[in-house]
Formats: sequence, structure tokens, C-alpha cells
Amino acid sequence: MTETTPAERAGTGVEGLDDILGGGLKRHRLYLLEGSPGTGKTTIALQFLLEGARAGEKGLYITLAETEEELRETVKSHGWTLPPELQLFELLPPEDFLDEDQQQSLLYSADLELGETTKRIYKAVEEARPARVVIDSLSEIRLLAQSSLRYRRQILALKHYFARQGSTVIMLDDLTSEGNDRTVHSMAHGVLRLEELAPVYGSERRRMRVIKYRGTTYRGGYHDMTIVHGGVIAFPRLRSIEHKTSFDRSPARSGLPGLDALLGGGVDRGSSALILGPAGTGKSLLALHFAAAAVHRGERAAIFVFDEELGLLRDRARGLGLDLDALQATGNLLLQQVDAAEQSPGEFTQRVRNSVDEFGCKTVIIDSLNGYQAAMPEEQFLVLHIHELLQYLNRQGVSTFLTVAQHGLVGEMKSPVDVTYLSDTVILLRYFEAVGEVRRAISIIKKRSGLHESTIREYRIGPNGVVVGGPLSGFQGVLRGVPTFVGSDQALMGSGDH
Repeated sequence: MTETTPAERAGTGVEGLDDILGGGLKRHRLYLLEGSPGTGKTTIALQFLLEGARAGEKGLYITLAETEEELRETVKSHGWTLPPELQLFELLPPEDFLDEDQQQSLLYSADLELGETTKRIYKAVEEARPARVVIDSLSEIRLLAQSSLRYRRQILALKHYFARQGSTVIMLDDLTSEGNDRTVHSMAHGVLRLEELAPVYGSERRRMRVIKYRGTTYRGGYHDMTIVHGGVIAFPRLRSIEHKTSFDRSPARSGLPGLDALLGGGVDRGSSALILGPAGTGKSLLALHFAAAAVHRGERAAIFVFDEELGLLRDRARGLGLDLDALQATGNLLLQQVDAAEQSPGEFTQRVRNSVDEFGCKTVIIDSLNGYQAAMPEEQFLVLHIHELLQYLNRQGVSTFLTVAQHGLVGEMKSPVDVTYLSDTVILLRYFEAVGEVRRAISIIKKRSGLHESTIREYRIGPNGVVVGGPLSGFQGVLRGVPTFVGSDQALMGSGDH
């Protein structure tokens, strides 16, 4: 048949999936979409047909598993309307259209049922003349075939038939058959598998993987996906090497003179800074100063908050001299809450990418990695996710700030995840005891891109935010939490200083 469009690829209509497939599905080929019930096969299949209808291509959905009414309910639940180019064909169970004499014949009823099913599929295709076809599902055909050899021959016959018709076909398989039947894998031009994971806490996680795609370079590995109102959204696995750009590496200042002096002028653009410290040391507040400074420079910044409710964060920041509402009113601050229990790492990565690609952010804050870790269904791969995300942001010229809450208050500290080697700059915050008070100290442990002070400075948090004082030259052992006095206490910040 004649295609309505000369394009070599058929778009799937699923956001992110065409990118994973290297541009979509090659036309006039047969594909297998497999996954357990509930993984999103039907939704993706309908999006595939709807995308064809938008391009003026006829589509045919042949269902042996669901009724036409159930399919229409699925369409309605996503807010879609069925265009005239898309037809639903409910293939009734063979026993409903075979008369009693045939069922009582000496021939096996399964032979008659399979033959009749195939004839009805051919007839529906010849009447509709579709460019795109979905067959749901192979489990029913497998049951009718009864043997692996007969099933293989039947699928091969369908493949050759659709090739002559010039149709692009997706066959669905719910993997409910016994054993690990790979019959269709060898005949299909491409195989896409959907999976659903059930974490101990939180909503289910879905992901997809291209198992096979002949003659096409596709994006390998697992890709997170989600089903929302409007269909399936796929989040292609990030490969930072694909996103190299050129940019100005001049330092981005925090607006805090003492901190900028410690950092040797600020944090360089296209680099990442890790802010480490126990709870209450002001990690989030320090990061907010960098965001506020970016907005005041006329740049755009994004803050992704895992651990704190946004209303509480706004109130707390306002009490410390930072008005986040006013910063958002400029249009240059993007403030987003992230629910670690409901969002997959792939979806979060896509949100960060959108803040850079679409919103144009040059400063990104992730508060905190503890929350990011909670979003990971498999924590051993957290560092790999962070590595790719940081490399991507660095190559976009973004200044990235990550906070990590360490376990403990004074003395020896432990981090839930060690990513210090991935960060270009490490800012260390500590409590220490001096002159009968609990005080705070800040130091720069590492900075790859330039010189920085090796001193330890005291800082205070007050109505005007963070104020960084001078070097604590009169003390030793500050980072251990209990310093030894070796000089003058004039190095300490008094209540009225600075």
C-alpha cells in the first residue's frame, strides 16, 4: 500500500521514546512490545496509533484480550478522542463464532479456532487498509497454536502478510505463557520490554529497555518511565558525553565577601560544589545565597528541594533575609518540590535537564543528596546517576550545588554517600565549642579549578542570612569539634561583630 508520508520512521507518540529508539520505528516492520500486565503496553500502543492518525495515517487496533468497551474507557481516561483514522476491532473468542457442529467435529477445535482467528485478522486489515496495526495480544494466539512450532509458523505468516500490506505492526505480549518463549524475538525487527518494580515504600516504578533493534543505533540500558493522564512518558537515560558546549568559566560569586574570599573568588561556572555538614549548620541557606546572587545578576537559577516543604523553606529563608517569593517574582528563580517516594531518578534527571534546556538556568541547587538517595530504588547505582547528571550540568556551563547532611553533630562525621571525588569543590561546615558557646566553622577542603584559602573561618546565621568572619587563627582542632585555644579569642566573632 502507499504511505501517506515519505518519512522512513514512524513516530511512537510517546514523549522520550523516539529518542531512545534513535528516531522512531522503521516503517513496514514488525515489532514486539512485551511486559507483564499493568506495565503500559496498551497505552503505548494507543499512543502509537494516535500519532499516526495525527499524520493522516490509518490505524487498526486488533484486540483478542480486551473488549472494545475497555479500550474506549482507556482512551477516555487519558482525555483522548478516537479519530476516524483509528479503528478498534474486537476479535471475539473463536468459540463464540464456531457452531456446535464444528466444535464436535473430528478435527481439533484449536485448529479451527486458530485458522478462523487468522482469517478474521486478514479480513479486518484488508477492509481497513491501515498503515499502522496493533495486535493485542500474542498470548491468545500462543494458546490457540498449542505448540511452539505451530505458533512460530503462525507469527511468521502474519509477518509476511503485513510486509506485503506495507503496515508497521506492533504485537503486544503480556508474558503470561509458561516458560520463557523467545519465538517472536527472532522474527521481530525490534523488541521493547516494559517492567514494573515495587519498592518497599512509595509508588511503583516503571522502566523500559530496548532488547533488540536491527540495523539501528538505539539508546541502550534501562530508561525510567511513568504513566500519567495523557499517556506514557519515557525518560531517556542521560549520556553526558552527548551534551558538550563552550561557555565562560568565570567564577560565580555568592554575595558573601568572606565566603567568596575563602573560595578564591567564587565557584567556577561549569563546576559542581558539594556542601557537607551535620544537620542545622546552614547547608541549604548557604546554597540559597548562591541562587539569590545569580538572580541578582540577572541569571536564572533552579532549586530542587527533597527534604523540606516549600512553604516552610520560604518562611525560614524570609526570616534570614532571603525573600524567595520576591526572587520568583522576577521570573528568574525556579523552585520545585521533589517527592522522593513518588519520583524515579530518571524523571528527576529530566526535570533538571528541562530547567537548563528550556528555562536557561545557570545555577542549579539539589537539596539534598540524602533525599536523592531515597529516590533511588537501587542505591548502589546512585553515584553513577549523579556522575552523569553532574557531567551534563558542567558541560552546559552550570554552577551546581549539592548538599549532604552528615550523621552526627561534632567529632567524627559520616556521610550516607561519598561523592566528594565527583565534586569540583567541597565546602565543609562544622560545629565547634568555644568560650562556652556552640559555634559554626566553614572551610574549603577542595577546589579543582583554582586557588582557595586553606584557613578555617567562623560564620554566623542571623536575620541577614549567613555572615562569614575572619580566619580562626587562634584555635586548633576546630574541625574535630573541640578546639584548643592557642592564641587570642579576638579571632572569634562577637555578637556585635561584622
